[in-house]
Amino acid sequence: MTGRGRELADVLKRRRINVACLQETKWKESKAREIGEGYKFYYCGSDGKRNGVGIVLDSNLKQSVMNVKRVSDRVIAIKIMLQNIIVNVVSVYAPQAGCDDRMKEKFWEEFDTVMMDIASTEDIYIGGDFNGHVGRLNEDYKRVHGNWGFGNRNHEGEALLEAASAFDLAITNAWFKKKQDHLITYTSGHHKTQIDYFLVRRNKINCVRDCKVRRVRI
Repeated sequence: MTGRGRELADVLKRRRINVACLQETKWKESKAREIGEGYKFYYCGSDGKRNGVGIVLDSNLKQSVMNVKRVSDRVIAIKIMLQNIIVNVVSVYAPQAGCDDRMKEKFWEEFDTVMMDIASTEDIYIGGDFNGHVGRLNEDYKRVHGNWGFGNRNHEGEALLEAASAFDLAITNAWFKKKQDHLITYTSGHHKTQIDYFLVRRNKINCVRDCKVRRVRI
């Protein structure tokens, strides 16, 4: 998304989006910058050629930021005070299926560390590219998977389901019956998959009204 900050801000404003979790930003260093329309982009990158994660907040939310934790170019978390509620927004980018196992282990260690540092009384909202398939059905994971997923489960999807179970998180993408086009998050030729997910605390799933994939070009 290099050089497209203003375009992103225009899209967010047009769609009335308050918070956005971004992956593969490919922006160097770890900083925060205004990108227009009142939005502020908090990001964590490396060499500007790969990976990179970030979170965009609107003009109101950016005034309530308590802390920004830039763990790596794959994990970033922001703590926000909303009236009497502390909200944690986390953006993640998991290694692809073909990556080295040590890289995958490092990612999940970073994810676990962030989660364990969040108090049980605080809200959590996680948006990320987990590069895994949780599958259409919720076999063995009925508490965190609503039985409305897509495709077949793979090893990376199993890792996500295990993490969701460990921290009692609901995978909202699998909680609502949708048309196939509103489940698929990645398309390449005839290949269609669901690898991007949004997670919340399990006890908050009844507060989620919908989770639907929308195609956005910037």
